[in-house]
Amino acid sequence: MAGSLVPAAETHPDAGLRVCLYSGAGRLMERSGVGSAMRHQAKMLLNLGSQLVKLWKRPDIVQLNTIFPDSVLVGVLARALGIPVVVFAHSTREDFEQSWVGARTFAPLFEKWLGVVYRRGDVVVTPTPYSRGIIENYRITAPIRVLTNGVDTRFFSGGHAARARFRARHRIASDRHVVLSVGHLMVRKGILEYIDLARSMPEADFYWAGTAPNAAMTPDVRAALAHPPSNLHLLGHIPPDEVRDAYAGADLFCFMSHEETQGIVVLEALSSGVPVLVRDIPVYDGWLHEVAVHRASTTREFETTARAVLSGEAPDLTEAGRLLAAQHDLLEVSTDLAAVHRDLLERRPGHRRAIGA
Repeated sequence: MAGSLVPAAETHPDAGLRVCLYSGAGRLMERSGVGSAMRHQAKMLLNLGSQLVKLWKRPDIVQLNTIFPDSVLVGVLARALGIPVVVFAHSTREDFEQSWVGARTFAPLFEKWLGVVYRRGDVVVTPTPYSRGIIENYRITAPIRVLTNGVDTRFFSGGHAARARFRARHRIASDRHVVLSVGHLMVRKGILEYIDLARSMPEADFYWAGTAPNAAMTPDVRAALAHPPSNLHLLGHIPPDEVRDAYAGADLFCFMSHEETQGIVVLEALSSGVPVLVRDIPVYDGWLHEVAVHRASTTREFETTARAVLSGEAPDLTEAGRLLAAQHDLLEVSTDLAAVHRDLLERRPGHRRAIGA
């Protein structure tokens, strides 16, 4: 598998642990950040020497990632069988409100539903202190742990070959500047401002990897995409290897998202060695340091900073960015995931003998 991890030694405390990484209706989320997070968890579990098993194989732990009703039912069933449940909290009301058509109307109900989902866990895991602060208001009594979603730095490593592939695939001249963003075509991800930015910078090509069902798009997004500037290129959904090449082929990764629980694509871009420009929002505080990324608050500031990066006038932060991404590498994060498992099973000694015994 591209970007797969090196298996841990059989002596690792988590070796042999039987984990149900439940997907179910999560297959609908394969193209989202939740889908990426689930793939990361699978890689980490295999690296730890854990076995991935189905629920009916009586796992030692169940991990839930999606907010669909089937996940709630699995959580209820697992706890009824005495199997500890880890719920990964990827969603909040805040990131739902600016997503799909009608989202604002249903946001209050969505928030209540999130509480129902997250309360199925014996422990709740969320990627940043910011997201933990939000879900603490959902009347959750289980411990809430912060654990980054991580990034596969071996896969997202950039390089000249990947850059050449992307530029050849899209017939981009070697001296033409490329700006990239990745995400669903929704207001929350900053697509409207990204289109405005492309229109104000005709000297560069702007690429966007990601799509959205037309019926789910808000009217303002559909209207903006109906008359895009000529230098805006929509790639649609592309496979991971092409996303990797796109990062390498870009001269700037510009992520104008208004709300995130972490932003896996930011870690992917940092790992790839491309300069990164993000919106100055609270989710990045405390971990996404300004020595590694450029920040902006308004579209005008994005334009000013983007021009400075592309012209070489802005400081080069890419090496610091790679170092930061390395701290979130899946090999590093897997040990923290093992600690979550160990703590959970130590609090449930009747279910399985202590790890490492």
